[in-house]
Amino acid sequence: MAVKLRLRREGTVKRPHYRIVAADARSPRDGRFIEVIGQYHPLENPSRIEVDNERALHWLQNGAQPTDPVRKILRITGVWEEFKPGDAPKRDRTAAEPKEKLSKKAKAKAAEAAEGGGGQ
Repeated sequence: MAVKLRLRREGTVKRPHYRIVAADARSPRDGRFIEVIGQYHPLENPSRIEVDNERALHWLQNGAQPTDPVRKILRITGVWEEFKPGDAPKRDRTAAEPKEKLSKKAKAKAAEAAEGGGGQ
């Protein structure tokens, strides 16, 4: 039986919260599951994540495949680092500096100012 770690949607309309579950890969998103290993509340500020690290690590070591959102949550909580040490994300988004976005007119104006300050 192929087991996946995935999010199970709960809550009301436009107020979702999710449970992180171990489920058979063939079962539907909100269908049967084997075990609840955590919760994710994305609408709280900051978003609240609760994961049973021991059970998540158990499922990963026994071959459960996490979906991409669950893999990101496991990276945030540190479980993924325990499972695969040194497996860092491809891109570190926390260290990225925001780039200044300029319109075409603003770029032209900046280039003109750099050349000599005016067209006269």
